[in-house]
Amino acid sequence: MGVASAVMKEDFKKKTRSIHLEIREISVLVESASQVIAPLWPISSFAARNPWLGLEKLSFDQVAGGLKHNHDVDIYPSASMILSAKKKGEIDEANVGVELQRWLDSQSLSIPRDVAERFCQAALKLEALPSELLSSREVEKLVGEVGGLNTEGVETCSMQPISSQIENQDREKLVHLLDHHMIKWCKLYLDNSQAGWTMPNREEGFYRAWQRLVRYDPALTKVQRDSLKDWPQEPQKALERALVRLEISESDIQSYLEGHLLSLPGWAGMMLYRSRQNSHEHALLTEYLAVRLSLEWALVKPYLPLTNQPAEKKVSMTSLLAAWIQWGELTLEEWSQLSATEQNEYLLFAYKFDKKLCRKLWLEAWEQTYTERLSQKLLSKQQEINYKKSSLAQFAFCIDVRSEPFRRQLEKQGPIETIGIAGFFGLPIATSELASNHSHASLPVILKPQHKIKESADDKELQSYQQRKQAVNSLSYTFKTMKQNVLPSLLLPELSGPWLSLQMVARSFVPKSANRLIRNVRETWLRKPNTKLTLNHTNRTKAEVPVGFSEKEKVNYARQALKMMGLTENIAPLVVICGHGSSSINNPYASALDCGACGGAAGGFNARVLAALCNLPEVRKELAAEGIDIPKDTVFAAAEHNTTVDELGWLYVPELSEAAQEAFDYIEAIMPKVSQKANEERLAQLPNFQSQLKNPQAEAHRFAEDWSEVRPEWGLARNAAFIIGPRELTQDCDLEGRAFLHNYDWKQDKSGELLANIIAGPGTVTQWINLQYYASTVAPHYYGSGNKATQTVTSGLGVMQGNASDLLTGLPWQSVMQSDHEAYHSPLRLLIVIQAPSKYIERLLKNDSAFREKVQNGWVRLASMNPQGHWKNWY
Repeated sequence: MGVASAVMKEDFKKKTRSIHLEIREISVLVESASQVIAPLWPISSFAARNPWLGLEKLSFDQVAGGLKHNHDVDIYPSASMILSAKKKGEIDEANVGVELQRWLDSQSLSIPRDVAERFCQAALKLEALPSELLSSREVEKLVGEVGGLNTEGVETCSMQPISSQIENQDREKLVHLLDHHMIKWCKLYLDNSQAGWTMPNREEGFYRAWQRLVRYDPALTKVQRDSLKDWPQEPQKALERALVRLEISESDIQSYLEGHLLSLPGWAGMMLYRSRQNSHEHALLTEYLAVRLSLEWALVKPYLPLTNQPAEKKVSMTSLLAAWIQWGELTLEEWSQLSATEQNEYLLFAYKFDKKLCRKLWLEAWEQTYTERLSQKLLSKQQEINYKKSSLAQFAFCIDVRSEPFRRQLEKQGPIETIGIAGFFGLPIATSELASNHSHASLPVILKPQHKIKESADDKELQSYQQRKQAVNSLSYTFKTMKQNVLPSLLLPELSGPWLSLQMVARSFVPKSANRLIRNVRETWLRKPNTKLTLNHTNRTKAEVPVGFSEKEKVNYARQALKMMGLTENIAPLVVICGHGSSSINNPYASALDCGACGGAAGGFNARVLAALCNLPEVRKELAAEGIDIPKDTVFAAAEHNTTVDELGWLYVPELSEAAQEAFDYIEAIMPKVSQKANEERLAQLPNFQSQLKNPQAEAHRFAEDWSEVRPEWGLARNAAFIIGPRELTQDCDLEGRAFLHNYDWKQDKSGELLANIIAGPGTVTQWINLQYYASTVAPHYYGSGNKATQTVTSGLGVMQGNASDLLTGLPWQSVMQSDHEAYHSPLRLLIVIQAPSKYIERLLKNDSAFREKVQNGWVRLASMNPQGHWKNWY
């Protein structure tokens, strides 16, 4: 025993000497490990996120395999989802056969092709193996005669936290206890003014604040606290010491850190987000890992060194043999007659053609079925494209899938043309509303604001409005302060009880009337005056984002937007720049129903800014000199499409010309019918809505204003395609609200720059939205956020299930599921369709290596239509 102990001590000394990392090396390792998680935005500025953002250098299937093997997370649709889609006619079974043949062709088969094919076709029925077969004594006997299966090169594994390998006396894995501690500390540090008492010394950083408090943590034993008493002051040194004490070899460090980040990807993702937002928190993820591994050391120290190494996951030989008997129609006698080599080859084939691969082939067939049906719709329109079309009015909508049905209904009512463009309209701005000291970014989260635009009003009106707004804010602040302090909180129920009780009863039984009354009282009291926008550049220090635009920038942004919309000729008398937003009550995910790309910012403010720029005489004069001649009687206005109730609200209507006034009056006349038809189509998709019994518009408002409604609208569920081409290509096509639509005319894009910008910007954003919905559907327990009814808003940042879960990263169950057992969202990877000659696509793929990587590795699918109407799938 003494010799063994001496040997272990010597080994420990060697490992201690082998791990001596510089701060730079620690930072590099943490940065590399962080690729397995994605930044998580606060829920108040919810932005769709690709949970596999840092893993796109790997194929989708490789990531799926790694997540399943190391974390038991499936990212292919479940068998029940696939069979449901098949039953609804969403999957052409012929495509399953095509995908199977393609896979078989890619394999070096060691067994007869017909035997392999028969096995695969039976396995693809996705039926479970009979339990009596799996427990059969005859099968067990034959399995005992087979040697181990050689799976070298088929599967890899990564290093898991040591705490996941140890159970305490209560049979609880220490990694779960470690997670519980980390959730507590993360909530304390990241709290966004929700807690009454803030974490002491938070300004010194996460690690230093934790180190000062952990020695008093009653949730740790005295021995555990003592083990951290002399811990390093710097997070990098603490992380290094923890790795040494845990005896992690230098070659395993990155994999080990990855395992810890994936244990709580939500809280880790929020730390990653914060580290990229604030320069003083740039090392926050390192601090997070330093705290986590330091705590792990304190928890696992009594159990070290581990005497029993974790066993490798064993292949179930019984299930492989049972699969051949059930699906390969192989009898026990036929199996016994095979040689040992043949038996190994048969088992290895069954091992490769597993449940994951079956579901992969079904997914690809599902995607191909959608592609074929979409291509049929678009190809039928190919010959009808007419680029020269006179319109009474032109509407520029966001590419959001919810705009598609509304646009279709609007166009049916008369000579109105609609245009698709990214909903921030190419304006990289932060907005500051009237009487506000704060601004918020109003552009996709992948970009940074370059300008700040403020609302202004006459001094007298502004002063009066500020006073009224300050009174409302003071009342809100007082109420919150009283709630969070011991003595005032005892008095608060007596003061607020009658009013809050009345409000609760009213909102429960007459929600629409109650909310209208509350809203009217608030608006009447505030009486926001008419405002102007600070479009002109004002000098600021270099550290600040400049307010307004220079004269050159005004022209540049107007030109860029008009070109992206294809609006350089045949401009109508009235052009409406139309943003979009949503409205709902008591909904933590309200911002998720605004723009999916812009961190919960609605698009109305940007629409107003662009419309104002395009109305400026000096801007029009410069554009005319460049060949973009805006007619004198053309007026730009701004509006916002409320996606929850499918109504249009005007935000900015300047003095109209006679022709523009005629167009405006016409739009006002048809808009009730447009809203009615759009609501009929949209609400029919919501569960339990009976259109023949209920008024669609009244129901839409009830969904928006009922505080018990968990599903005010479907959001971007069922999104599946991003179509880049002229509106004539998709006009009159019922795309079922599943397609992002961006205008594009390849004839006006000789250099390919417009297409490259669309792919780099909106293309990235639509992919993130698509994968957010995909992940929340196929793995809701890991990438979703569970049932809305049981969520807890925590730290002003996001939601948890209960009071000690991971910070949930994705969409709630009600955003993607029709019922407890039926998915509404179809988890298909985004199909990008470009209407352009093949040489444009080739140039795009050659010049944009990141996009080429996404296509080749299966993160998006790509198809194109050339001018002759030929459809091509790429890769």
